[in-house]
Amino acid sequence: MPKVILKFRDNTIAEFAINKGGTLSIGRLNDNQIVVENLAVSGHHAKIDAVGDGYLLTDLQSKNSTFVNKEKVASHWLAHNDEITIGKHTLVFVDEAGAGQAKKPSMGDLEKTMVMDTAMHREMLAKGAKAAADSPSSGQPAPAAQSAPNAVLTYLAGGSGEMEITRKLIKIGKAPENEIKVGGFLVGATAATISKRPAGYFLGYVSGFTKPKVNGQAVKESVQLKDYDTIEVGNVKLQFTMGKP
Repeated sequence: MPKVILKFRDNTIAEFAINKGGTLSIGRLNDNQIVVENLAVSGHHAKIDAVGDGYLLTDLQSKNSTFVNKEKVASHWLAHNDEITIGKHTLVFVDEAGAGQAKKPSMGDLEKTMVMDTAMHREMLAKGAKAAADSPSSGQPAPAAQSAPNAVLTYLAGGSGEMEITRKLIKIGKAPENEIKVGGFLVGATAATISKRPAGYFLGYVSGFTKPKVNGQAVKESVQLKDYDTIEVGNVKLQFTMGKP
């Protein structure tokens, strides 16, 4: 069975098996499967998902980033003996049965990450369109770009009033440092995030047994938000609306 070995310098601290179809969350807070007690490590720093026959490492928008074999990564399909650096600790991925190249999932398994891949594709298209607008072939100066108004979250339950999304990332969960605090026994310390990207606003699942919902559907990875979507996290229910010009 594949496993992750947590090390500090040359000392082995612990070993963690990765079950088929399972997830290992990595971070400083105690609700992670792999707890790394170091101030350079974010509360929920990264995770490893077993997808089909492959193992996908994902950085959870951590403050100090995640590195594989000394290269900074946002996500990475792991191969035997890959060294993951998080803060001052090293995690070695061991998969002796699959020694060699990283295993990527089959077409059937890719359905599990299709939402994330589509979101990334939309973001790439948006960046390409912006680059084309900034460099017109006619030689004429590009018109001044109008900044899109910020989206708004309106409480439907679990609170009152509304919140304008003025930051690139807001966190939702039980921990006091979250911008939106929610209750619920199975809700994670940071249960979800809403990130503002060039392609739009995206809600992503971070931690907890209870996953966030958009329009009643559980979010397992990430989903792009649309005007008037309903978001549920713990005891809080919010309506997402795009700002009006």
